[in-house]
Amino acid sequence: MIIIVGLGNPGEKYKNTRHNVGFQVVDEFARENNFPEFRLSKKSKSLISKNKGVTLVKPQTFMNQSGKAVKKFIGELIVVHDDIDLPLGKIRISKNRGAAGHKGVESIIKEIGTKNFTRFRIGIQLKTGKPKNVEKYVLQKFDKQEEKIIKQVIQEITTEIKKKLSIIQLSFEASKTLNSTK
Repeated sequence: MIIIVGLGNPGEKYKNTRHNVGFQVVDEFARENNFPEFRLSKKSKSLISKNKGVTLVKPQTFMNQSGKAVKKFIGELIVVHDDIDLPLGKIRISKNRGAAGHKGVESIIKEIGTKNFTRFRIGIQLKTGKPKNVEKYVLQKFDKQEEKIIKQVIQEITTEIKKKLSIIQLSFEASKTLNSTK
């Protein structure tokens, strides 16, 4: 099972804020790949959608408690989230790295007991650098210019996730074949 988690905060108040870019990526991935509508799982406190061995997850626990939802899922984990340390629109893919101050990622690492998962990090930093009040900044909506950049980034990331899924699935198939010949 492959689990793709988009980080964000629940509710209309936070929709399309910088901190919710992970939700936006998962929503777009679901749309492009004909996933069924998201449904609330009370057990995991998440909105989930499943299709062909892939589960899309949008925790409804608020960002800083994301790990409480994510720990309910077992599988190859991919987490998509905003990153204030990267310039707006920059994408970084990392694995087995620390949280770098991101509270949602910190919560996941704490709850699942490992940092060995893939992260798609999306830069949201201003051209002028990190704002003084980061907490306020991440909860603001993108302006029109930023929105254009983010929409393009979301397309790039959904393409990269598809590539990552192909690699994981090929690896899984090779492993199955290898094990069946023993």
